[in-house]
Amino acid sequence: MLRGLIAALALVTSFAAQAQTYPDRPVKIIVPYPAGGTTDILARVIADKLSKKLGQNFVVENRSGASGSIGTQAVHQSPPDGYTLLMGTVNTHGINSSVFKQLAYDPQKDFMPITMVGATPNVLMVHASLGVNSVADLIKLAKAQPGKVDFGSTSVGASTHMSGELLKALTDININHVPYRGAGPMLNDLIAGHIKVGVDNLPSSIGHIRAGTVKALAVTTTQRFPSLTDVPTMVEAGVPGYEVSAWFGLFAPAKTPQAIVDRLHQNVVASLGEDDVKTRLLELGAVPSPMSQQAFGDVVKREVEKWPPVVQKTGVKVE
Repeated sequence: MLRGLIAALALVTSFAAQAQTYPDRPVKIIVPYPAGGTTDILARVIADKLSKKLGQNFVVENRSGASGSIGTQAVHQSPPDGYTLLMGTVNTHGINSSVFKQLAYDPQKDFMPITMVGATPNVLMVHASLGVNSVADLIKLAKAQPGKVDFGSTSVGASTHMSGELLKALTDININHVPYRGAGPMLNDLIAGHIKVGVDNLPSSIGHIRAGTVKALAVTTTQRFPSLTDVPTMVEAGVPGYEVSAWFGLFAPAKTPQAIVDRLHQNVVASLGEDDVKTRLLELGAVPSPMSQQAFGDVVKREVEKWPPVVQKTGVKVE
């Protein structure tokens, strides 16, 4: 018994020493999506701040594929030492567990939540030639022409895709999903009129909305976005019970020493409170959203529980 107590004390002492010297080499933040997207941009903002605060390089590595699952699995399989982190999303830690038949990781058991970094609405947009000026107009058109209206999203199973599926589930309309490989190709086709309806994360589309090349019908969150106050929420636009928040947050592999997770949490939260970071995120279309590790874990739990009924009703699956 004494020997076990000594071993336990030694382990605690070792973890405490690790935290004091952490990090003593570069840290990798894996972004499970292509460069240039919202997840990538936010990861680079945080990596820059952590590099300055902790005196070691925090390097962003993009490892995309399978709606974020490939990069997420890579972090799950990494040593739990604080040197490989994940910028996860509502997809990787919510939607994917519903739309994939088999997921190579458990979003709750296999990760330690550090903190949410930012949250942004998705936005429902149309091309001017569709002749639609409101969500009610779009629903009316879709019911008059069932199966003939297409909507584009950034990928199969993405929060942008599931935002469209939730609209279908709550309004009983029949519209067809057209998946793209990222926001850029989808927006290019929407602006050109090759597709007439699109759903995207606000940060990658806000410039086009402001320029008038696409028309925003509604944001998917329960509150309007501060710099787009003329764009209503989906609830305000006539779809009760509708809410999708595209959030982004930092995770570590399960069993990472708590002292290291605490240090990361403290420094990320401090960074999110700095004026330059707040301004940068709001310019991008995201709201800084620091929270406790427990609160962030609760968000993940709610997302895992939210999507199965939507998937069951709409039949969305990713092989």
